[in-house]
Amino acid sequence: MTRGGSQEPQQVAPEGLHAPEEDGYATDEGVEGNARLTAMTAALLFVLLAAEGFTILRVGKLLTLHVVIGMVLVPPVLLKIGSTTWRFARYYLGSPEYRRKGPPPALLRLLGPFLVVLTLAVLGSGIALLLGPPSARSELLLIHKATFILWIAAMAAHVLGHLVDTARLAPKDFYRRTRRQVRGANKRQWALVGALCLGLLLAVVVAPKVGPWRSGGTPVHLISPAGKEGSVTSSQIEATGPHRQLSLIDACLMHRQQCQ
Repeated sequence: MTRGGSQEPQQVAPEGLHAPEEDGYATDEGVEGNARLTAMTAALLFVLLAAEGFTILRVGKLLTLHVVIGMVLVPPVLLKIGSTTWRFARYYLGSPEYRRKGPPPALLRLLGPFLVVLTLAVLGSGIALLLGPPSARSELLLIHKATFILWIAAMAAHVLGHLVDTARLAPKDFYRRTRRQVRGANKRQWALVGALCLGLLLAVVVAPKVGPWRSGGTPVHLISPAGKEGSVTSSQIEATGPHRQLSLIDACLMHRQQCQ
């Protein structure tokens, strides 16, 4: 207020530098950009993981799609691990802006490293199961299933803990008004698109390897009812009737159990 009673014009922060958030405090640009990238990637992963979960319901028939989505997941997963690791490192190295933002809740901080290890174990065992030697498939399948069970429990807690922040931050780089508040929106979007395209490229390269698992593909060696080693194709397995159908993956596990 001036002596003449007129109000002084309010100072507005330069566009693209520090924009006030809903709570009225200015947000550090690098921290906000990292949070937006993490949230955008998390939203994409949520959609891909939901599709991957659907394929698990009928993995015998949807194995190719299961593998394709799994390969598409790899680069976005690495991108999200990178963005969260960056925040983790900056916070514990004493970066002032990340210190001002503060850490995630204690439970989510403790869960994070385990979730990263389990995620890499699920993806890695799945890729090894497809590309590894046939002699190791039974062991790899067991690892893949066991880590998946642990992973889905940890992921459920992780998603619930970050659901509100993800829903709030993920669309901000796509709205004209909010995308200009933090510089680098184009770079963040291109990083996400690049990860998705790289995943599609990996899927195109790996998809032909699914042949041995597909319907009518390479026979899976089993122990015959007579006790002699034989082979059963996927079409023969499906011909046993709707109540006795086995996927080729489960057939491999059966082979291991019968051999013991």
